[in-house]
Amino acid sequence: MADQFEWRKLRADQLREKAKQDAIVVLPIASIEQHGPHLPVEVDSMLGEAVAERTARKVLAKGQPILVLPVLWTGLSEHHMTFGGTVTLDNAAFAAVVEGVVKSVLRHGFKRIVLLNAHGGNENALRTIVDDLTPKYGAAIVQFTYWYAAAVAIAKILETQGGLSHACEAETSMMMAVRPELVAVDRIPLAKSNTTPNVDDLVGGGVYRWRNIGSRSASGVIGNPEAASAEKGERLFDAISTALADKLCNREMWDLPWTSETLD
Repeated sequence: MADQFEWRKLRADQLREKAKQDAIVVLPIASIEQHGPHLPVEVDSMLGEAVAERTARKVLAKGQPILVLPVLWTGLSEHHMTFGGTVTLDNAAFAAVVEGVVKSVLRHGFKRIVLLNAHGGNENALRTIVDDLTPKYGAAIVQFTYWYAAAVAIAKILETQGGLSHACEAETSMMMAVRPELVAVDRIPLAKSNTTPNVDDLVGGGVYRWRNIGSRSASGVIGNPEAASAEKGERLFDAISTALADKLCNREMWDLPWTSETLD
């Protein structure tokens, strides 16, 4: 029997009933892009969908109705194009696709939507999209980037990094946990390469510059995949999904007024 949270596996009448139950609808948003010499290009999409599914199971266990849409598998990845294997949208196309999905969900009567981001390059655009769509549609739209929403829990598990990065200790561990056959373990040593510092390492925080990944790392990896393990990956999934489920089930987050007209 299909998991009752997977939108694509339910019938239209079942989804209409979920709307009546005020189910949370989660759209995982990710990318197809290079992930160094040892991981496939679908990492962000695979991990984003896995995080969404594990979170949904924990939300259901708390008695809250929830649905997970199929992952949006392409996003904003221009900064990875020099390595090959990457598919990217521009900002206008990305915003239009996300809005189309959100509008469809709202038209079916759902009121709570989560844009669950699984790719760093989408972060800036998704916050802008939430800023645009919330007043436009008068809907409760929440944006999570999962490694920021669960940053404290992730930091306690990683041994050589302060947080999740790219094709790193965290992402490699999580892939080892869910799709070990796609991790080229023998190629992990190739991730070691010449790197350059971030702009904030040089001048401090509060400064932003766009840079492609090739200018930062010759291998396309940011972080230390040599410290990865499947056991660590399972711990990361459990910690992340627990943190996200706790946030999604916090009714105060949804009830918080977002405009003066919504104040009682």
